[in-house]
Parts: sequence; C-alpha cells; structure tokens
Amino acid sequence: MRPPIPILSDYGISSEHGFLPAVLPLTILPDPYYNKWESIATNLQNLILSKRLRGVIDRLPVLSTIGLEHDAEWRRAYMLLTFFAHGYIWGGDTPRDRVPPSISVPLLDICKHLEIPPVSTYAASVLWNFKPLFIDEDIDDLDNLATLLTFTGSLDESWFYLVSVAIEARGGPIIPLMLTAVAAARQGDSATVTRCLRAFAERLDDLGELLRRMHESCDPSFFYRRIRTFLAGSKNMVEAGLPHGVIYDDGTGKSQYVQYSGPSNAQSSLIQFFDIILGVEHRPTGEKADPPSESEREGRSFVPKHNFIRDMRRYMPGPHARFLNDVGAIANIREFVESRAASDRPLSIAYDACLAMLRAFRDIHIAIVTRYIVLPSRENRARSRSRSPEVVRNRQNLATASKNEQHKKVKGTGGTALIPFLKQARDETSESSVQTWAKKFMSRQTKVSGQGDFFLGKEEKADTLDEPVIEHGLAGTWTMDEDYGGICNY
Repeated sequence: MRPPIPILSDYGISSEHGFLPAVLPLTILPDPYYNKWESIATNLQNLILSKRLRGVIDRLPVLSTIGLEHDAEWRRAYMLLTFFAHGYIWGGDTPRDRVPPSISVPLLDICKHLEIPPVSTYAASVLWNFKPLFIDEDIDDLDNLATLLTFTGSLDESWFYLVSVAIEARGGPIIPLMLTAVAAARQGDSATVTRCLRAFAERLDDLGELLRRMHESCDPSFFYRRIRTFLAGSKNMVEAGLPHGVIYDDGTGKSQYVQYSGPSNAQSSLIQFFDIILGVEHRPTGEKADPPSESEREGRSFVPKHNFIRDMRRYMPGPHARFLNDVGAIANIREFVESRAASDRPLSIAYDACLAMLRAFRDIHIAIVTRYIVLPSRENRARSRSRSPEVVRNRQNLATASKNEQHKKVKGTGGTALIPFLKQARDETSESSVQTWAKKFMSRQTKVSGQGDFFLGKEEKADTLDEPVIEHGLAGTWTMDEDYGGICNY
C-alpha cells in the first residue's frame, strides 16, 4: 500500500508561505513575566557594542517556560534566547564556552518543545525573525520585510536574513503545487504533472532573481568581518577559541560540552524539498556517480545519501524534518517522467526546465559565496601579513581565527570542503536530466555566470597561492585552495 500524500497542516506548513509560520512571528512576548528577556532584546546591539551583555545575562534570573502558551510564543522565546546565547559566546574579545543557566535552562526546555537544537539555526535567524512593514502587502515582497532582531543593528545583517525570508515566502506555493503533481502522477495524469512542473520552473526563476538581490544592501566586507562572527556555531571551532565546544549549564553540575553547527542554508527545508521532489541525489563530496541499481532507484529519495545534508535536518524544526522524510517516501516525479521520456516530450522538457532553474539558482549561490567569503578571506589574509601581531593578539573569534596558519588542511562543517560541495551539488542537479541534450546543456563549462560586476565578473586569472588559506565557516573550518569556502554548506 502506497503511503498517503502528506497533509501540510499536520506539519505546521502553510500552503501559501511554506515553512514560514502561518501566523506572523510575535514582535513581543505577551506575558509581562518575560519583560527581562524583551528588555535585553531591545538593547542587544548596544549591550554587545559596550561589551556589557555578558554581565547582564550573568545577573539574569532563570525564568520558567510555564508562561509560554501558543506556538508563536515558543518560537519567539527560542529566537530570543539563541540570539542571547550567541551574543554571550562571541560578544567579547575571546569566546565563552559556557552558557549560564539563565539562558541554558529555559532554552533547553524550549528546544525540547520545538524539537530543535539549542543553537541559532536557520529557523531562528530567518523563519521566525521577520515582520511585514505593511500588513496589507505580501511577505514575499523583499521590500516589505524587516527583521525582529539582529546582532549588529545594521541594514546589512537584516538584508542578509530577509533575502532568505522572501525566498521562503515566494517558494512556499511550490510545496502544494508539487504534492498535486505527485497525486497526478499516481493517476497517470501527464498533463497535470507537466503543468505543475512548468509552474515550478517559473517560480524557481523568481527565487533566483531574489537571491541576486543580496548584494543590494549587504556589504561583503561587513558581512565577513562583523556579521558571521555571531553566526558561528560551536562545531570545529578550535582555532576560533572553542576547542571543546560549548557547555549549556543547566545548574545541575553535570552539563557536558556539546558541539553544534551554526545557521546554514542547508537547514532550509524548502531547498531540501526541491531536491527530494525532483529526485535529485547528492553524494559525499568528491564521490563520482555510479549507475543505480533497481532497488536504489526505487528508494532513491527516501534517505539522503549525503551525511551532511541528512545531518542538517537535525537543525530544522521537528515537524519540518518529518515532512521531508515523508515526502521522500512518496516522491515519484522523476520515475514518472523517466517512464514516459520517449513518448511525452513536453513532460520531459518541463522536468528538465525545473532542473535547469535549480542549477541556475545554485550558480547564483556559488557567486555569492565567492563574493562574500572567498574574496574577503583573501583580502583578510593579505592584510594580516602586513599587520603587527600585537594589533589582534588580544582578540579571538571567527574573524581572527584565519590568521593562525599552523593547520594546513582543515575541512569544513561535517568534513565538507565548501565550494567543491556547492559545485558538486549544482552538478548533481543536472545529472537527473531526462533528455540527453538537456544534460549536456546544463553540464557545459562556462567562464562567467550572470551579468554585471557581481555575476558576470572578469576573465578568470590564475591566482597562485604558495600555501592553503585557512578559513572558518559559520560552523567550522576549512582550507581554501582557490575553490574552498562558503557562506554556508548548501
């Protein structure tokens, strides 16, 4: 018996805005009991700037979660406390490896309720951290969005989060659309599947245009040196000052070190949904494709083969992760298209168009990674060579960690080399193409991508480095030999 097609409301997913909450995130917790949390949130940037946040949190009483009732309240509490925790860890000259009970005790309780780790995630910084400027306008309009909380108080940081919010909102209708396609495929309704795939491809193109807007209001240098420091997790952060990870002190005296990744686009349930519904398979970085066996072909989407992608589901809200697992059990679009490739050309073209648009979206992402991480990291490395060691010796965090060149070969989050991972994920997207000409077209090698200063770029030149550049991602470290680096791992 075939599994039933998931019902979105069972997973807290909106048919209009996807994984964004159906009810807008709260701008304040309604119970006055939590006014102390809200007061810190109101002054968070100033407390970080004055380096007084740690003192305030150390004096903060341990508040109970008993006053949290509706899901929106739990989500806001989680967002607040993870921002506080990251500000506490990274908001000084050197990082702190112990989060005090005033934050840890309620945060651990909240995380059990939401089924999510006690660390800042994509959900905290994006999904539950926005508000519309005008309530009568849609939230898929990037110019109608504002953040609820940031570490720096800058437009750059807000824009960095809000681009993803707009993408989530604009991409939300794709979810019910493609579940309709799955149902149609079960009935052999090729016309409906084709129509859904065409609409999917058009919407993917819209998402790419939104992603291109990242450079409008987010300065790469400011992002690299100021914003990403606070987004760091506690995993693979030896050089940044957290050799063992972080202790979430629950007051029992038995708390142990834990290590978590920081927020990453790999934690976007929407992007993972695209791959699952289209039957795109991802392999460990560097692994070549092998012809699938019949048994593998039948269950290709149920469990991601790539350990990092599977691990990132741990950082999604529990219901969202379960939804992806359940969609993997019913995804049938690729098999349906392959079975009719010889007889239904419009269907094949529509499917390949979706893959082409998804690949183009990943191309844009790679270009952003290059501008916001790879190039600034090279500038940072060159600048560090000309500085006196005394200039930065008293500071230790993600921004200064790359100056330590003792370790020559350091991998990224989960052992993944970031840029090769992104490029392989892009190339794997086109491997699923049905038509031979489409596969060749998407696999062509080009020297430039996009247009203008950001995307067209200049003619590639060899940039010889006499040694690897050590760089640190949001949740770990990696070695940059020309192609290594990234804002996130997806």
